[in-house]
Amino acid sequence: MSINWITRAETSADIPTIRDISLAAFDTPLEADLVDALRADPSWIEGLSIVATDHDGKLIGHALLTRCHIDDTPALCLGPVAVWPKYQKTGAGSAVIRASLQAAKELGEHFVTVLGHPTYYPRFGFTRASKYGIGLSIDVPDEAMMALTLDADHPLPSGTVHYAAPFGI
Repeated sequence: MSINWITRAETSADIPTIRDISLAAFDTPLEADLVDALRADPSWIEGLSIVATDHDGKLIGHALLTRCHIDDTPALCLGPVAVWPKYQKTGAGSAVIRASLQAAKELGEHFVTVLGHPTYYPRFGFTRASKYGIGLSIDVPDEAMMALTLDADHPLPSGTVHYAAPFGI
């Protein structure tokens, strides 16, 4: 089942429901706590916390992009991404990811990284980060660390990804 989801930037009224979605979508509260911590961190960028709603305005999913760096080059980190469990596999996650990447491009951002499922994120243009000499300071499965450029005129830089402090990496 695929639905034509409506996407938009979060508002302050959405914050409690975004937390509830994250709590429902993940096995622990770590991701919900991370979103809350990022909202209070300097890495937060207005307009890059995106929600998907149904046609009645009910929040269904959420994706977040925050500032990170590849060595000294500004980039964005995608995640967490969460969807109410009963709406997973309906396109809501894809809708918020595509909308967040488009919002980032419109803000003039060039690079996005994600540490995630290697068979899910390539559909959005992400490829193995190590191909570009991009890595982390911790060990993760090589295929799970991915990156993309939002502008073909700006090739991905090489270096180590430095996440915002709330990620603890």
